[in-house]
Amino acid sequence: MNDAVRVRLIADRDWTAITALEARAYSRLGLTEGQAALRAWRDTSPDTCFALYAGRQLGGYVLALPYPHGAYPDLRRARSAAGRTAVPTRNLHLHDLVIAPELRRRGLARHLLRHLCAAARSRAYDRVSLVSVGGTEAFWSARGFTPHPGVVAPGGEYGANAVYMSLSLKTSAVEVSGVGVSGAEVSGARVPCL
Repeated sequence: MNDAVRVRLIADRDWTAITALEARAYSRLGLTEGQAALRAWRDTSPDTCFALYAGRQLGGYVLALPYPHGAYPDLRRARSAAGRTAVPTRNLHLHDLVIAPELRRRGLARHLLRHLCAAARSRAYDRVSLVSVGGTEAFWSARGFTPHPGVVAPGGEYGANAVYMSLSLKTSAVEVSGVGVSGAEVSGARVPCL
């Protein structure tokens, strides 16, 4: 495989591969949303959603949308969000960050997260938030994200152990090493890494 890595805005031709990656990342947690929902999130803020290619392979993607700090998208309402104007806020909510399992531990998550944070800064966002799922809170904490206990309902739509977290882009250099607590690279930001 050609190891050239590039990140670009998500295009229509990416959706089949993105949907497959999303299913692989979230099905074991019961959090798979499917293509229509994923497209709806992207359509809310197309300039903050990116595909990562490693050579010719779609190696990952990130979906992020403006959302008020301290709140998070309702997974059951993604389809109704399609075509809506993004919420005016200085917070960018990282909804999904997924890296293909066979491409993990190569720094691709780090690359994609840095790209997203640079895009957020260039668009005057001052904070990035996410909901950590599947026991990944330690991974995100190691990258400067701060947990906000009690924001996500325990056992709610994001599953057991879901934690709302955020990172200030004003005060952080955003060190994202790409290697998680147990040596695994991030695969998602609803967030089933590891």
